[in-house]
Amino acid sequence: MTTYRLHYFPESGNSYKLALMLTLCGQRFEPVWTDFGSGVTRSAAWRAAVNPMGEIPVLEVDGTRLTQTAPILLQLAERHGRFGAADPQERFEVLRWLFWDNQKLSGFMATYRYLRAFTRSPDPQVLAWLKRRIDDFLGILGQAVAERPFLVGSTPTIVDLSMCGYLLFPPEEAGYDLARDHPAIAAWLQRIAALPGWQPPYDLLPGKRLPRYV
Repeated sequence: MTTYRLHYFPESGNSYKLALMLTLCGQRFEPVWTDFGSGVTRSAAWRAAVNPMGEIPVLEVDGTRLTQTAPILLQLAERHGRFGAADPQERFEVLRWLFWDNQKLSGFMATYRYLRAFTRSPDPQVLAWLKRRIDDFLGILGQAVAERPFLVGSTPTIVDLSMCGYLLFPPEEAGYDLARDHPAIAAWLQRIAALPGWQPPYDLLPGKRLPRYV
């Protein structure tokens, strides 16, 4: 039986993506809380011991440390035969949306939410610039999920689990009322939440939380 250990901190949407994927695949994992707020991931000792890239999450699979969320999701889908692509065309679509999410939606939302909610006195001009980009990305996502139940078709894939990662935290953290402003996205998130075994982020990611300033 495969043994999983997930290095994470509770506010990390990328950590949530992996925790959710493992949970929906019926896999248990040992949670390894990381003191991200103290700057431990920037220390030479942590990078030497856990991840030279200095990033969270890290998933240990039978003692082998894996990093970067998207390729880990791809490997888990293949290993457990769930939430993967059904054919080569779907695989192309899965990869296309994963790259888009990492570069656009998750990348910008993670930065915006962290600055807005977990730092003191963020620069309002920086927040405004980030929000304009996120609004554009949410429009693209909303149109896609208004046309079909999930990103790649009628059934969920790792793309859905990746894309929802930063959208299922409490709305007061990111300042977005998706039910009001993006109803198609809110309905899509409800479809994901209806999957057997689904849990919200802070239920799957226990531990000491970062101070919040909003």
